[in-house]
Amino acid sequence: MTQEALPLYLQIANELRRNISDAIYQLGDQLPTEAELSARFGVNRHTLRRAIEILRHEGLVRIDRGRGTFVASAPITYPIGKRVRYNEALKAQGLKVSRKLLHLAEIPADPSLAKRLELPVGSSLILLELLSFADDRPISVGTSYFPAARFPHFADQWGQYQSISRLLQQEYGCDHIRRSTRISARMVQPNDAKLLELPLNAPILLTESINVDQQEQVIEYGVTRFRGDRMELVFENEII
Repeated sequence: MTQEALPLYLQIANELRRNISDAIYQLGDQLPTEAELSARFGVNRHTLRRAIEILRHEGLVRIDRGRGTFVASAPITYPIGKRVRYNEALKAQGLKVSRKLLHLAEIPADPSLAKRLELPVGSSLILLELLSFADDRPISVGTSYFPAARFPHFADQWGQYQSISRLLQQEYGCDHIRRSTRISARMVQPNDAKLLELPLNAPILLTESINVDQQEQVIEYGVTRFRGDRMELVFENEII
C-alpha cells in the first residue's frame, strides 16, 4: 500500500516518525502544539491524536499533561538484584550519573521507621535524601534511613563518595545487600514533581527497600520515587 493510500492518521505518524529519525525533532524536544500540527497536516485534532498515540505506544514520544508532547528516550533500565549497585547499573548503560544532596540529618526513629530498621523507637537515625540525574536530567528522588550508632561520622564521610554502597564498604566494611523491594505506582507529590520536572498528575514508580549487611542485620530502609516515563525496573533472577 502506498503512503497516499494509508489512512490520514497513519500518514501523519509516518511523517512525524521520519522527522524524529532525521533529527528534525531531537531527544527531549517538544513537538509543535496540537493546533499547529493539525494546521500543518490539514486534519482535525482527533485524527492528529490517533497519530500521536501510535508514536507514544512505540515509545518515540511521551505526553506530559499540561506541558505537551516530547521526543522520548529509551527507558533507563535499573536491575533490582541481590546487591544494591545503582551507580554501576546506570554507568553500564553509558549514562553520566550524578546526585544532588537534598537533606542529611539525624532524626529519632518513629514507630514506623523503628519497625522497618528493627530498632527501638527513638533510636537515632541518619536521614539521607538525594536527587539523582542521568545525563543531567532528573530521574529519581531517594530517601534513606540508616542506624546512626552503626555508622558514626556518616555525614562527614558522605562528600568523599557520593555512593552509598562504596561508602558503606570502604568506611565501615559493610556490604549492601537487598533483602526486599516493594514497587508500586503512584501519582507524583508536589515537591517531587518540582524536583523531577514533572506535571502534578504524572505517574511515578515508588520503591520501598530493606537492605542488610553480610550478617543479615538491617542497615537501611529506603524509599525512592522514579520518573515513570524514564525508568524501567527489572528484577534479576538471583532475588526472585
